[in-house]
Amino acid sequence: MNKQMMTYITSLVLIITFFGVLFISKNNKELESYEKLEGTVLAVSDECLYIKDKNEEIHYISHEELKDIKVGQKLLMKYTGIINKNSCKQSISIIDYSVENFQTTISLDNNSMFSNYNKQAYEVLEKMSLKEKIAQLLLVRVPETNQVDTVKNFQFGGYLLFERDFKDKTKEQVINMINSYQKESKIPMLMAVDEEGGKVVRVSSNINLSEYTFLSPRELYIEGGMELIGDDTVKKSKMLGDLGINLNLAPVVDVSTISSDYIYERTIGEHTDIVMDYAKNVIEASKGHEVSYTLKHFPGYGNNLDTHLGISFDNRTLYEINEINIPPFKTGIEAGAEAVLVNHNVVSSIDDTTSASLSPKIHNILKNDLEFRGITITDDLSMAGVYNNDSISKYVKAITAGNDLLIVTDYEKAMTDIMNAVTNNQVSENLIDEAVLKILSWKYYKGMIIGK
Repeated sequence: MNKQMMTYITSLVLIITFFGVLFISKNNKELESYEKLEGTVLAVSDECLYIKDKNEEIHYISHEELKDIKVGQKLLMKYTGIINKNSCKQSISIIDYSVENFQTTISLDNNSMFSNYNKQAYEVLEKMSLKEKIAQLLLVRVPETNQVDTVKNFQFGGYLLFERDFKDKTKEQVINMINSYQKESKIPMLMAVDEEGGKVVRVSSNINLSEYTFLSPRELYIEGGMELIGDDTVKKSKMLGDLGINLNLAPVVDVSTISSDYIYERTIGEHTDIVMDYAKNVIEASKGHEVSYTLKHFPGYGNNLDTHLGISFDNRTLYEINEINIPPFKTGIEAGAEAVLVNHNVVSSIDDTTSASLSPKIHNILKNDLEFRGITITDDLSMAGVYNNDSISKYVKAITAGNDLLIVTDYEKAMTDIMNAVTNNQVSENLIDEAVLKILSWKYYKGMIIGK
């Protein structure tokens, strides 16, 4: 081999060595630049693991690369890529992960609206059985019979009263009826109605209970603008409070300007900026009274079908929803709304697999993007429009999605399904505890629980 060939081979070896070292270095740097997620597994669904990190944020991670993970375990995961907070399907590569059995204790220093009352609430929570805790998550449509005994046996978080519960009764009879429920409840109950005005007037439709039937938001706006809407909220609050009702599932802050829309008659019937002002005025006017108000129906009903009657697919674009429908909720939250109710529409641009009320992606928008720290409530889970396309109970999915209160009619089925999910290690009791802590803290905040 001549000298020239030796020089060539030596140079080639040096070049290969250089690029080899460079390649190894690059790979090592990539491995060193991973992201890290550390948190507790709160729940497991068909698609997702629900991981809560130390900052109380919930992450939804696909099962595909994470095997044999159980509720209550602590997960430490190293990965590259970006976790999509609104989807279980991730475009990440998992480098490594480890788990350990670890049951977290709930934080008394969380960032809910009512956290100043967490210590008192926790003292109540510690004495509750699992059955009592699950019952506290339910806002139950008042049964047609045995209403008092049912409260005594189950100890629900609240009762939802409809027009039939007030029909032909005097004010004194209604007060006595509600007091009979509260008397049998160890923890004071939420007493809720839909008193929107106009088409939906559960209480003021009875002339014995109100001087007049409350007008719809649109009628009020046309007659006297925002000033009259504020006055109406105060009068409505006094009427409800005097009867012992402490939660109104109103105002409707959906944006609808087309009279043929199903939801139109229940709205103010104006464009987004006016609806934003409406949400702000109602919430501000409600403060200082015994009755809490609820923004509904998140993330905005739009022009969709009546979910009381069947499944409704919401095909609006994400841009439309963000620009037109969500701003009134944001304004109402900033004004101090204590509760938000989530609708049953299947919002295709966000989650085309399940109703909004059961969707973690929808709740992530509410809790993370809008930073809502109050009580999240499902629409009535007995409605025909609840779309649940897998084997997991809708009541269980409602809890794991991020709701605090579930509106139910079949309370026995709801309690059994949630109890089984906890017992079978599908849902952490810790997740139940966190929702119950928030509800109890809310009841302290509202002055419902005193001296417990």
